[in-house]
Amino acid sequence: MGRAFEYRRAAKEKRWDKMSKVFPKLAKAITAAAKEGGADPAMNAKLRTAIATAKAQNMPKDNIDAAIKRASGKDGAFSELSYEGKAANGVLIFIECTTDNPTRTIANLKSYFNKSPGASIVPNGSLEFMFARKSVFAFSKPESMPLDELELALIDYGLEELESLEDGSLIAYGSYTDFGALSEGLESLQITPTSAKLARIPTSPITLAEEQIEELEKLLDRIEEDDDVQAVYTNLA
Repeated sequence: MGRAFEYRRAAKEKRWDKMSKVFPKLAKAITAAAKEGGADPAMNAKLRTAIATAKAQNMPKDNIDAAIKRASGKDGAFSELSYEGKAANGVLIFIECTTDNPTRTIANLKSYFNKSPGASIVPNGSLEFMFARKSVFAFSKPESMPLDELELALIDYGLEELESLEDGSLIAYGSYTDFGALSEGLESLQITPTSAKLARIPTSPITLAEEQIEELEKLLDRIEEDDDVQAVYTNLA
């Protein structure tokens, strides 16, 4: 199965690591989730997901608590929205945002696409079937447990696939509905993820030439640097 997101693409991992506004983005997601479904993670699956993702990025507990508390205030009016677009050479782009001003967000996104030849925003729903939603956890391989034993242990918690990367780290994939179960499974094995999220995996990934990717990177950089953007997915293999 193709992996067209940051875990598989070193360049995208680099951009994510360098994003100085990562904590505010995570806080927005937590506030939006708490605003929508309540401040109790035990009763709010979306909030549990947002908190797990923040913890995986080493966001301090005080910041997490403040983001949850903010949901009860006037500045907690965030909405979670997604946008879809196409770029040159058959590239599909799915963008997840958390915003307090959708008009600003879509205007900014349109400006980024307009600066990239052959790129445009498309109506929502156009690309939904081109991506599968998955629970995705990245973590370091535990030294005390063989890989096959780890895989068997996590299957009981909804693991669908365990991928080994060149740097020795592992990626666990499961259904998006099994996010909580997989999180609990890793915790039971005393494994702390370096990243945890609900990702969109392309169902028909494509490959590009190096010069084509360089042009695409300019567009992706503009999108990912936007304060309202939480995640960006493409159909690149």
